[in-house]
Amino acid sequence: MTSPKLHIFTTGGTIDKVYFDALSEFQVGETALDAILREANVSFDHEITSLMKKDSLDLTDADRATIRDAVAASPCNQILVTHGTDTMVRSALGLQDMPGKTIVFTGAMQPASLRSTDAIFNIGFAVACTQLQPPGIYIAMSGQVFDAAHVQKDRTAQRFVNTA
Repeated sequence: MTSPKLHIFTTGGTIDKVYFDALSEFQVGETALDAILREANVSFDHEITSLMKKDSLDLTDADRATIRDAVAASPCNQILVTHGTDTMVRSALGLQDMPGKTIVFTGAMQPASLRSTDAIFNIGFAVACTQLQPPGIYIAMSGQVFDAAHVQKDRTAQRFVNTA
């Protein structure tokens, strides 16, 4: 039996990066999802589960198996995964063959902790996609939703593009 609740899994990536002054660099920190959803005053039932705090370039096959196992074990049929953009498509494609679930991946090109960020918009857009898209696996970025099997990141343009 599936639940109408949205299950959100966080894996790290730029969306959760924070600036560390002592190191003069960004590192993955605590997820910003709780604060983003609280500030948006959302009224839908949701649960947030942190799976890992990694840059997507550092994800291993074992990490991808952890994501797959968590999504498969969730009783929810609406799933949102926050993920780094560099290997988002690879992780999404690893979740094929999960009938009845709408699985949406999103992330950000700029950390949510920055004043100028795409994170908040992408989270809101991805939440809507989990409710409106039929079962399948999607990438929701920059106001566009893509079938995970037909998308790639264009690093030069800093956006995702359809490959179909």
